[in-house]
Amino acid sequence: MKDNKYYRDEVPENNPTFEVDRRDFVKLLGGGLFIYFQLGSFLTGVAAEAAQQRSLPKDYNAFIHISEDGTVTCLVGKIEMGQGIITSFPQMVADELDAPLESIKMIMGDTELCPYDAGTWGSLSTRQLGPSLLAAVAEARGVLLSLGAENLGATPEECSIENGVIFIKNNKNKKVSFGQLTKGKKIEKYLDVKPKIKDFSEFKIRGKSFRHADGVIKVKGEAMYSGDFKMPGMLYAKILRPPSHGATLVKADTSEAEKMEGISIARDKELVAVLHRDIEKAEAALAKVKAEYKFDEMKVDDQTVFKHMLEFPSDAKVVKSSGDIATGKSASDQIFESEFHNSYVAHAAMETHTALGFMEGDKVVVRASTQTPFGTQDGIARELGLGLDKVRVIPPFLGGGFGGKTMFRQAIEAARLTKITGKPIMVLWTRKEAFFYDNFRPAAVIKITSGTDKSGKISLWDYHEYFAGARGSDTIYDVPNAKTTSYSAKDVHPFLTGAWRAPGNNTNTFARESQIEMMAAKIGTDPLDFRLKNLKDERMIGVLKAVAELFGWSPAKSPSGRGYGIACGFDAGSYVAHIAEVKVDQTTGKIQVVRVACAQDMGYCINPEGSIIQMEGCITMGMGYALTEEVKFTGGDIHTANFGTYQLPQFSWVPKIQTKILEKNEAPQGGGEPAIICMGGVLANAVFDACGARLYQLPMTPERVLGAIAKVK
Repeated sequence: MKDNKYYRDEVPENNPTFEVDRRDFVKLLGGGLFIYFQLGSFLTGVAAEAAQQRSLPKDYNAFIHISEDGTVTCLVGKIEMGQGIITSFPQMVADELDAPLESIKMIMGDTELCPYDAGTWGSLSTRQLGPSLLAAVAEARGVLLSLGAENLGATPEECSIENGVIFIKNNKNKKVSFGQLTKGKKIEKYLDVKPKIKDFSEFKIRGKSFRHADGVIKVKGEAMYSGDFKMPGMLYAKILRPPSHGATLVKADTSEAEKMEGISIARDKELVAVLHRDIEKAEAALAKVKAEYKFDEMKVDDQTVFKHMLEFPSDAKVVKSSGDIATGKSASDQIFESEFHNSYVAHAAMETHTALGFMEGDKVVVRASTQTPFGTQDGIARELGLGLDKVRVIPPFLGGGFGGKTMFRQAIEAARLTKITGKPIMVLWTRKEAFFYDNFRPAAVIKITSGTDKSGKISLWDYHEYFAGARGSDTIYDVPNAKTTSYSAKDVHPFLTGAWRAPGNNTNTFARESQIEMMAAKIGTDPLDFRLKNLKDERMIGVLKAVAELFGWSPAKSPSGRGYGIACGFDAGSYVAHIAEVKVDQTTGKIQVVRVACAQDMGYCINPEGSIIQMEGCITMGMGYALTEEVKFTGGDIHTANFGTYQLPQFSWVPKIQTKILEKNEAPQGGGEPAIICMGGVLANAVFDACGARLYQLPMTPERVLGAIAKVK
């Protein structure tokens, strides 16, 4: 049942773009100063990148509101899922506006109130939305300064702003606050955003550490997620699911389920749902539904998938090429050929996909756990044949996404069922459903042929990436004869695959950094020295030197028996380098990660504490795909159904983590993904250094470790 209609993001033809009515803002927020601005150039770029087709409103489509009590409300289309922009965005706005941090309020992702955004992914919030938002806030500050000067009988040049108060520079007693300026008024200003933002030297709030603004309510269990909302008359829906992605429903007999008290059945084409006020009674009734299916399975499983991929007809695209591969081979003193594999990996977010649908008049409203509220709105509108003005999506907090909640099947299911019944419907996926409908990180194959000359320089790099995605496939090292080829094909996978935190880069960095370490070991040189000798990128050199100092690296040829590994890479505009220490039990094959050091160059860091949390989270999460996480399947039948058969990292695994963020007065870059990309490579290299066994497939399970050890004994 690979039905992609739930996941396409484009708007159908003749479906008018919904423009927010500014009267809704005024009704919601009351009086004060309303500042509308355009983010057109930013949004158009992101939309193009995401293959989105929704047109943008021609009118001013975003705004900042200054209320009569001085509260500054900023509306953005992004969502909060633990990455911390609910804290860093207010830091940016407060600093640029010269307002108190505590006065900033964010409204995020509500399709009826916020400007369009393609989705929250790719570590784009700060590095791409941020500059446009800051330019708009700078313009807003100019408007406030002008209004305040007029109120004080002065010129804007004679006035300044501190903590939300406008005052005359040579007479601070003559002042007016933002709130006083807007009290009893409704002022609307329309701005064309121009980049007049502050210099790094003027920052007062940016660059300082703040705890996540939502941290306390989350720890206390007060934060509201989609599944926490309740409504009068709400019914839980348990939906008939196929046993395999290769299965198509032929018929379903619901007669036994219908006999149960309080049960109702909703059917719409292939959708068969059992409804009840009690979720457990709905589940019991679903078990009584008798279904018949026909099957069309792809002949592949988790043991044969890599052979299947290499044999599958695919399109080859040269991503980058320099020099000549044949010349590189002839110039090489030693040639190295390797093939690397990684298995399918699930997103496994703590919160499963959830949605509550209900009607407000003739409008369908859905509270959904989604990274793409506007894409979800598009999908619901298309599925129900409604205009966008008849669909509203409100994303509460998300309990993790990692790319998995760019999909929104559960939201469409809730919308369809609430439209059929007219009642509030809660769709809350079980863990089994979350695994079955996950858009897994794709299994992939990487083939590398590389060479070194007699001086120890890399002379050849012929890189072939099959189905991982090209992100992170950059050579990064200074190689005169290098070529990267990416292979892709439709329907190579028996189920959905998609973006998984730093998509493609984890696989590519694992392969590249393993190959680099293999070359260093073969020619008998220290792996850090080998990298530095073959790099020209000063920022990559900078993070490698920084992490070496942080870790306390001392040069040695690998395998040294110390269990030390190195890896470096580039993602989301940021440079990152890791050094890890492991212990390998050569009897059981178990790997213990003792210590991981990580240095990151992410440009100017808005909230260092928040960024460190992201780095630590990446390192911990990365241990999972490196060591244990693997989806088992036969054709479209997903055998992995819960955490009893899918091992996530545990608290007891967490090593000592050391982090360093390089101080840079340059444009902020992404911080939610870079530190995860090296974990496969750095741990594989550390295992090799510990025992001389080279692992070519992720995850590095005990069985695979023992197999690799046996080959070197």
